Amino acid sequence: MQPLRILVVEDHHVVRQGLIALLKTVPEMEVVAEAADGKQAVELFRQHKPDVTIMDLRLPGMSGVDAIGAIRQEFPAARIIVLTTFDGDEDIYRALQAGARGYLLKDMFGEELMDAIRTVHAGKTRIPPAVAQRLAERMGGPSLTARELDVLKLIVAGKSNKEIGQELTISEATVKTHINSILSKLGVTDRTQAATTALQRGIVHFD
Repeated sequence: MQPLRILVVEDHHVVRQGLIALLKTVPEMEVVAEAADGKQAVELFRQHKPDVTIMDLRLPGMSGVDAIGAIRQEFPAARIIVLTTFDGDEDIYRALQAGARGYLLKDMFGEELMDAIRTVHAGKTRIPPAVAQRLAERMGGPSLTARELDVLKLIVAGKSNKEIGQELTISEATVKTHINSILSKLGVTDRTQAATTALQRGIVHFD
């Protein structure tokens, strides 16, 4: 039987090598390439066309979500598993929207990863119950508009209403309207809670 050919995408060298070492203990799996960023991941996918790709979300340059989208656009049948420390509902939603077939957290056991690789290679999805619950919560809530997201990012960056207005070339009154809508959609009462919630859920990340 031909081994499952795997591409590993992870920017932290030690983590990547640990993952590759783990996969090498399984006779039916073979790591055919490794990438340290999203752009390299897309190039190596084109080159090797692996059976399954394991992808981190936070990558330098092109993000994991963008890399998934780029690969899936070119290769719609690509089977990609996200392996990340991020469990925010927005991270999960974006990755699955981009075309990931599995979403695992890095604190899982090695056997879970092997099972996920086999499941996804068989054409099925693999989403642990805790991750599925987060996704269900995200699907049930109202989405922020693109402009509200812009405002929220600037709130997280610590900008005042006046500074937000100047940066987005809108009036302070309009900024306040957007903030009220953001607070309502996130179910919080003030800017500090909005910033905390945005970071916890993965709606906004610190670069």
